[in-house]
Amino acid sequence: MPNLRLLFDWSLYRLALLLAAPLIPLRLLWRGRRERGYWQHWDERLGLGEAPVGALWVHAVSVGEMRAAQPLINALRAAHPDAPVLLTCMTPTGRATAEALYGSFAHIVYLPYDYAWLVRRFLRRVRPRVGILMETELWPNLVHAAARADVPLVLANARLSARSARGYARLRALTQACLQRIAVVAAQTEADAARLRSLGAVTVHVTGNLKFDIAPPPEQLERGAAWKAKWGPRPVLLAASTREGEEAPILRAFADAAPAEVLLVLVPRHPQRFDAVAALVESAGLSYQRRSTLDGAVLNPDTRVLLGDSLGELFAYYAACDVAFVGGSLLPLGGQNLIEAASVGRPVLVGPHTFNFEEATRLAIEAGAAVRVSDAGDLLANALTLLNDAPTRARMGEAGLDFAARHRGAAARVAGLVPF
Repeated sequence: MPNLRLLFDWSLYRLALLLAAPLIPLRLLWRGRRERGYWQHWDERLGLGEAPVGALWVHAVSVGEMRAAQPLINALRAAHPDAPVLLTCMTPTGRATAEALYGSFAHIVYLPYDYAWLVRRFLRRVRPRVGILMETELWPNLVHAAARADVPLVLANARLSARSARGYARLRALTQACLQRIAVVAAQTEADAARLRSLGAVTVHVTGNLKFDIAPPPEQLERGAAWKAKWGPRPVLLAASTREGEEAPILRAFADAAPAEVLLVLVPRHPQRFDAVAALVESAGLSYQRRSTLDGAVLNPDTRVLLGDSLGELFAYYAACDVAFVGGSLLPLGGQNLIEAASVGRPVLVGPHTFNFEEATRLAIEAGAAVRVSDAGDLLANALTLLNDAPTRARMGEAGLDFAARHRGAAARVAGLVPF
């Protein structure tokens, strides 16, 4: 019966891939209308293109995972300085992040789609010494091909929410077969480890969250401080990494409730949405300027919103604000990384939906570094209260610094488990 269930799961997965095959180029063409990077490097998505042989290979699907990998990559490079580094990703923004962080030493390509012949071609050409899959990147054909090619795989910074676990359980036999082929699973929390074990993972260690090990870049902290000095004494509320559907209610609440002297800095998560969010600001009747046009220019006194339409400056935005809301959490999207705001010493507000950072959010709230809000109106009410209460902001900021510092060390623990 288990073999029949595995055969059934494999058949479903292969059928889904077969049906999706004609849609892949159409999807790339469609997404490329808004983000031109999808029109480039198609050969890499077919397992072609240049790549080093015998590399330390790290796969991070997009921006968040690529940034989270930084302390681990640094630790592994320190331990193996002569090993070439190969980074794979799936999105143009992930690739741009990789180029910015690792372009001076790493080779960066797209990972092929999970068709057996494509991943076999990729692994034959690259022959990595080890593969590190960030978070929960379980691609059955890739995992199976790596096992046949004797490439050990590590699932690093692994997380699995209860909702995701239920999804994987629908193909339990296939999920179990994949997880049993992973040499090492380095889980973020005990809860993640328990869910992964229940689905079939064997060698599981709880190593903590790599995102605690990301130190705020000093140059970005200086940049943020310089911005704040130019903006003058205005209270600054940052809405960081917002997702589609969040900006409109935030802007309505801000227009209705915020005093004229409060500046809202609005930084959408996805760069292809910058123009759409600018239109939302205009629709809300709020005067605004763009970060991309501000270098050398003065922030006008009557500007209500600064649109953060730049990449790679999130720590600078945190350094420039008085209170930070971390987006992706007002809607059931799981939330974005609140650790970064805490590590800069800023009071943090999050919405009701933070299952992507469930443990980190719980710990931050318990530490007094973060406050949960229910909706956009509640967000503005709490933000305005904090902007008028400097002692509470200071206490929350210190609690955030302590919270971030106490949970560091995951990079060294994961690096020690990598079979290199």
